[in-house]
Amino acid sequence: MNKTQNISQPTLLAKIHTLSIEVGELYAELYRSGTDNMEAADHALEAYKSLRRALPFEHNGKGERHIGHARAYLATQGF
Repeated sequence: MNKTQNISQPTLLAKIHTLSIEVGELYAELYRSGTDNMEAADHALEAYKSLRRALPFEHNGKGERHIGHARAYLATQGF
């Protein structure tokens, strides 16, 4: 998707956002578990970033961010 595309499938976008949160949580868990899982953590982080890129941008006072960015970021921090 690009930032000019009409959001005609909110269910699909919700699924992508939900998956990005779940993968973000997985990344945080793998990262906290230590060096035995660092390669898996790196792969989870890349999957998280790919999912986030699949979402359109929203405009806020600080510029453009992918929709749902605040909740997704918190997931990667273990919250």
